Amino acid sequence: MAKSRVSTIRRLARQGKYTLSIHAERERQADQLSTAELEQALGSCALVEDYPDDPRGASCLVVGFAAGRPVHAVCALKQFPEEVLLITVYDPSRRPGKWVDNYHRRREK
Repeated sequence: MAKSRVSTIRRLARQGKYTLSIHAERERQADQLSTAELEQALGSCALVEDYPDDPRGASCLVVGFAAGRPVHAVCALKQFPEEVLLITVYDPSRRPGKWVDNYHRRREK
């Protein structure tokens, strides 16, 4: 299920069918991520963590890269209209030591 969700996220991002939450927009601006970088990263993203039982609805954390820069996004899929809801987006390289395996896995505590 998670793999098909990531495929859908990629497809919708390439089509420009996504919405940023207010929080995601603030984080995007704070990390100086352009919408072009965001679209590029989401268009080729990979699953980092899956949150199928989130009480707010199923979501997942994905990582993608834009010009070599990592981008993390917590995404949920909306049905009507079909689009990606970006709950948060950020540059994980701004949080040194938290991620390993090229930003694909949290560092164990």
